[in-house]
Amino acid sequence: MSTTTFARTQMIYQQIRAWSVLPPEVLAMFERLPREDFVPASWSGAAYGDLAIPLGEGQHMLTPTLIGRILQAVAPRRTDRVLEIGTGSGYLTACLALLAQQVHSLEIRPALARHARANLHAAGIGNAQVEETDAFAWQPTRPAWDIIVLTGSLPRYDARFESLLAPWGRLFLFTGEAPAMEGRLVSKDAEKQRDMHSLFETVVDPLDYPVTADQFVF
Repeated sequence: MSTTTFARTQMIYQQIRAWSVLPPEVLAMFERLPREDFVPASWSGAAYGDLAIPLGEGQHMLTPTLIGRILQAVAPRRTDRVLEIGTGSGYLTACLALLAQQVHSLEIRPALARHARANLHAAGIGNAQVEETDAFAWQPTRPAWDIIVLTGSLPRYDARFESLLAPWGRLFLFTGEAPAMEGRLVSKDAEKQRDMHSLFETVVDPLDYPVTADQFVF
Protein backbone atom coordinates (compact mmCIF):
# COMPACT_ATOMS: atom_id res chain seq x y z
CA MET A 1 0.00 0.00 0.00
CA SER A 2 1.41 3.40 -1.01
CA THR A 3 1.78 6.26 1.45
CA THR A 4 -1.03 8.24 -0.18
CA THR A 5 -3.35 5.22 -0.28
CA PHE A 6 -2.71 4.60 3.40
CA ALA A 7 -3.33 8.28 4.22
CA ARG A 8 -6.58 8.23 2.24
CA THR A 9 -7.75 5.11 4.08
CA GLN A 10 -6.90 6.73 7.42
CA MET A 11 -8.89 9.82 6.39
CA ILE A 12 -11.92 7.72 5.56
CA TYR A 13 -11.99 5.56 8.67
CA GLN A 14 -10.44 7.78 11.36
CA GLN A 15 -11.98 11.09 10.30
CA ILE A 16 -15.00 10.76 8.01
CA ARG A 17 -16.51 7.52 9.26
CA ALA A 18 -15.65 8.47 12.83
CA TRP A 19 -17.89 11.53 12.40
CA SER A 20 -20.82 9.19 11.67
CA VAL A 21 -20.68 9.38 7.88
CA LEU A 22 -21.78 5.86 7.00
CA PRO A 23 -23.27 5.47 3.47
CA PRO A 24 -21.13 2.87 1.65
CA GLU A 25 -21.35 4.73 -1.66
CA VAL A 26 -19.97 7.91 -0.06
CA LEU A 27 -17.07 6.09 1.60
CA ALA A 28 -16.30 4.26 -1.65
CA MET A 29 -16.25 7.58 -3.50
CA PHE A 30 -13.61 8.94 -1.09
CA GLU A 31 -11.50 5.85 -1.82
CA ARG A 32 -11.69 6.51 -5.58
CA LEU A 33 -10.94 10.24 -5.59
CA PRO A 34 -7.37 11.43 -4.83
CA ARG A 35 -7.74 14.57 -2.71
CA GLU A 36 -4.08 15.42 -3.22
CA ASP A 37 -4.90 16.31 -6.84
CA PHE A 38 -7.15 19.15 -5.67
CA VAL A 39 -4.99 20.86 -3.04
CA PRO A 40 -2.33 23.50 -3.78
CA ALA A 41 1.06 21.89 -4.42
CA SER A 42 2.56 23.39 -1.28
CA TRP A 43 -0.10 21.59 0.79
CA SER A 44 0.05 18.18 -0.91
CA GLY A 45 1.57 16.57 2.18
CA ALA A 46 -1.48 17.62 4.22
CA ALA A 47 -4.09 16.54 1.66
CA TYR A 48 -5.58 13.88 3.95
CA GLY A 49 -5.54 15.81 7.19
CA ASP A 50 -8.85 17.10 8.49
CA LEU A 51 -7.78 20.62 7.58
CA ALA A 52 -9.36 23.61 5.88
CA ILE A 53 -6.50 23.98 3.39
CA PRO A 54 -5.92 27.57 2.14
CA LEU A 55 -6.68 28.22 -1.54
CA GLY A 56 -5.70 31.89 -1.65
CA GLU A 57 -7.90 35.01 -1.72
CA GLY A 58 -9.00 34.22 1.82
CA GLN A 59 -10.67 30.97 0.77
CA HIS A 60 -10.22 27.43 2.14
CA MET A 61 -11.17 23.91 1.16
CA LEU A 62 -13.84 22.35 3.32
CA THR A 63 -12.45 19.66 5.60
CA PRO A 64 -13.00 16.00 4.62
CA THR A 65 -15.38 15.52 7.57
CA LEU A 66 -17.56 18.44 6.48
CA ILE A 67 -17.67 17.14 2.92
CA GLY A 68 -18.67 13.72 4.21
CA ARG A 69 -21.48 15.20 6.28
CA ILE A 70 -22.72 17.26 3.32
CA LEU A 71 -22.77 14.25 1.01
CA GLN A 72 -24.56 12.14 3.60
CA ALA A 73 -27.15 14.89 4.13
CA VAL A 74 -28.03 15.48 0.47
CA ALA A 75 -27.75 11.76 -0.47
CA PRO A 76 -26.93 12.13 -4.19
CA ARG A 77 -28.45 9.64 -6.62
CA ARG A 78 -27.23 8.80 -10.11
CA THR A 79 -30.25 10.60 -11.60
CA ASP A 80 -29.75 13.84 -9.65
CA ARG A 81 -28.77 17.19 -11.14
CA VAL A 82 -26.76 19.30 -8.72
CA LEU A 83 -26.15 23.03 -8.37
CA GLU A 84 -23.10 23.98 -6.28
CA ILE A 85 -22.46 27.54 -5.08
CA GLY A 86 -18.74 28.06 -4.49
CA THR A 87 -16.45 25.72 -6.44
CA GLY A 88 -13.19 26.32 -4.58
CA SER A 89 -10.62 23.78 -5.74
CA GLY A 90 -13.28 21.56 -7.32
CA TYR A 91 -12.91 18.71 -4.82
CA LEU A 92 -16.50 18.74 -3.55
CA THR A 93 -17.60 19.32 -7.15
CA ALA A 94 -15.82 16.09 -8.12
CA CYS A 95 -17.30 14.22 -5.14
CA LEU A 96 -20.81 15.24 -6.18
CA ALA A 97 -20.11 14.41 -9.83
CA LEU A 98 -19.03 10.86 -8.93
CA LEU A 99 -22.33 10.30 -7.11
CA ALA A 100 -24.83 12.26 -9.24
CA GLN A 101 -25.69 12.66 -12.91
CA GLN A 102 -24.56 16.24 -13.49
CA VAL A 103 -23.05 19.11 -11.48
CA HIS A 104 -23.16 22.80 -12.37
CA SER A 105 -20.88 24.80 -10.08
CA LEU A 106 -20.74 28.60 -9.71
CA GLU A 107 -17.52 30.34 -8.65
CA ILE A 108 -17.15 34.12 -8.35
CA ARG A 109 -13.32 34.19 -8.24
CA PRO A 110 -11.73 33.82 -11.72
CA ALA A 111 -8.50 32.19 -10.49
CA LEU A 112 -10.36 29.58 -8.46
CA ALA A 113 -12.70 28.85 -11.36
CA ARG A 114 -9.75 28.27 -13.70
CA HIS A 115 -7.93 26.03 -11.24
CA ALA A 116 -11.07 24.04 -10.49
CA ARG A 117 -11.69 23.40 -14.19
CA ALA A 118 -8.10 22.21 -14.58
CA ASN A 119 -8.37 19.95 -11.52
CA LEU A 120 -11.63 18.41 -12.71
CA HIS A 121 -10.23 17.82 -16.19
CA ALA A 122 -7.07 16.21 -14.80
CA ALA A 123 -9.22 13.94 -12.60
CA GLY A 124 -11.27 12.82 -15.61
CA ILE A 125 -14.51 14.33 -14.29
CA GLY A 126 -16.63 14.94 -17.39
CA ASN A 127 -20.05 15.56 -15.87
CA ALA A 128 -19.27 18.78 -13.99
CA GLN A 129 -19.21 22.34 -15.31
CA VAL A 130 -17.72 25.39 -13.59
CA GLU A 131 -19.25 28.76 -14.43
CA GLU A 132 -17.46 31.94 -13.39
CA THR A 133 -20.25 34.14 -12.04
CA ASP A 134 -21.77 35.82 -9.00
CA ALA A 135 -24.35 33.32 -7.77
CA PHE A 136 -26.53 36.09 -6.34
CA ALA A 137 -26.85 37.81 -9.73
CA TRP A 138 -26.97 34.56 -11.72
CA GLN A 139 -29.83 33.62 -14.03
CA PRO A 140 -30.62 29.89 -13.55
CA THR A 141 -29.94 27.62 -16.49
CA ARG A 142 -32.76 25.25 -15.52
CA PRO A 143 -35.94 25.76 -13.49
CA ALA A 144 -35.30 23.18 -10.79
CA TRP A 145 -32.45 21.18 -9.26
CA ASP A 146 -32.51 17.95 -7.29
CA ILE A 147 -29.66 19.05 -5.02
CA ILE A 148 -28.23 22.49 -4.21
CA VAL A 149 -25.13 22.89 -2.04
CA LEU A 150 -23.77 26.20 -0.76
CA THR A 151 -20.17 25.70 0.29
CA GLY A 152 -19.79 28.99 2.19
CA SER A 153 -21.89 30.51 4.93
CA LEU A 154 -24.72 33.04 4.83
CA PRO A 155 -25.35 35.34 7.79
CA ARG A 156 -29.02 34.27 7.86
CA TYR A 157 -31.26 31.90 5.95
CA ASP A 158 -32.08 33.14 2.44
CA ALA A 159 -34.85 31.39 0.51
CA ARG A 160 -33.75 32.28 -3.01
CA PHE A 161 -32.00 28.95 -3.65
CA GLU A 162 -34.76 26.96 -1.99
CA SER A 163 -37.07 28.26 -4.73
CA LEU A 164 -34.92 26.42 -7.30
CA LEU A 165 -35.45 22.98 -5.74
CA ALA A 166 -37.39 20.33 -7.62
CA PRO A 167 -39.98 18.23 -5.77
CA TRP A 168 -38.09 15.95 -3.36
CA GLY A 169 -35.06 18.25 -3.74
CA ARG A 170 -32.46 18.83 -1.03
CA LEU A 171 -30.61 22.05 -0.18
CA PHE A 172 -27.57 22.14 2.10
CA LEU A 173 -26.20 25.41 3.44
CA PHE A 174 -24.31 26.98 6.33
CA THR A 175 -25.90 29.88 8.22
CA GLY A 176 -24.68 32.20 10.96
CA GLU A 177 -21.53 34.14 11.68
CA ALA A 178 -18.31 33.03 13.39
CA PRO A 179 -18.02 31.52 15.89
CA ALA A 180 -21.63 30.28 15.73
CA MET A 181 -22.55 28.69 12.40
CA GLU A 182 -24.64 25.63 11.65
CA GLY A 183 -25.04 23.24 8.74
CA ARG A 184 -28.68 22.98 7.65
CA LEU A 185 -30.61 20.66 5.37
CA VAL A 186 -33.75 21.91 3.64
CA SER A 187 -35.86 19.35 1.78
CA LYS A 188 -39.02 19.61 -0.32
CA ASP A 189 -41.79 17.05 -0.66
CA ALA A 190 -43.85 16.30 -3.78
CA GLU A 191 -45.89 19.48 -3.22
CA LYS A 192 -42.68 21.45 -2.59
CA GLN A 193 -43.48 21.97 1.08
CA ARG A 194 -40.36 22.78 3.08
CA ASP A 195 -38.77 20.79 5.91
CA MET A 196 -35.64 22.23 7.58
CA HIS A 197 -33.21 20.58 9.99
CA SER A 198 -30.10 21.86 11.78
CA LEU A 199 -27.46 19.12 11.51
CA PHE A 200 -24.28 20.33 13.22
CA GLU A 201 -22.26 23.38 14.26
CA THR A 202 -19.10 24.52 12.50
CA VAL A 203 -17.29 27.55 11.07
CA VAL A 204 -16.57 28.02 7.34
CA ASP A 205 -15.66 30.90 5.03
CA PRO A 206 -18.59 33.21 4.22
CA LEU A 207 -19.95 33.52 0.72
CA ASP A 208 -19.67 36.91 -0.97
CA TYR A 209 -23.16 38.11 -0.15
CA PRO A 210 -23.82 41.78 -1.00
CA VAL A 211 -27.45 42.07 0.11
CA THR A 212 -29.38 44.33 2.44
CA ALA A 213 -31.23 43.29 5.56
CA ASP A 214 -34.66 43.57 3.92
CA GLN A 215 -33.74 40.74 1.52
CA PHE A 216 -33.34 38.23 4.34
CA VAL A 217 -36.06 35.68 5.00
CA PHE A 218 -36.47 34.90 8.68
